[in-house]
Amino acid sequence: MSVVLGYDESPGAARALRIAIEVAAAFDERLVLVYGAAAPGPTGEEYRSHYEAIRQAGRTGLEHAVTEADRAGVASVVEVIDAKPAQALIKAANRHSARVIVVGSWGESPMRGALLGSTPHKLLHLSDVPVLCVPPED
Repeated sequence: MSVVLGYDESPGAARALRIAIEVAAAFDERLVLVYGAAAPGPTGEEYRSHYEAIRQAGRTGLEHAVTEADRAGVASVVEVIDAKPAQALIKAANRHSARVIVVGSWGESPMRGALLGSTPHKLLHLSDVPVLCVPPED
């Protein structure tokens, strides 16, 4: 089994990283660090450049998370997946037999998340794997 974390260097993701490392360490499981790299728009000349820029931003952001996991003695693996964040996390959770998906929130209201389709909100409704939604620090 594993612990899957959606990580994008947002304020909510920073705390979620710490919590995910704690959970992975407690269960002696691998931490799967996931970044959903779906580029805006489905086609055209701009798609390729947007896609590559988003993938590189994801890889760069995940380097920090790998460093933190290493420091805590937690084995980790990185996945940059060509999908929107919620779908990327669900794919990774299924592929790695996840115990839990950990995701940070921005501290937005539940109504705003429902209307705009936040990643935590989507995961709570679409995932078969338990979801741990971590609020940002004050």
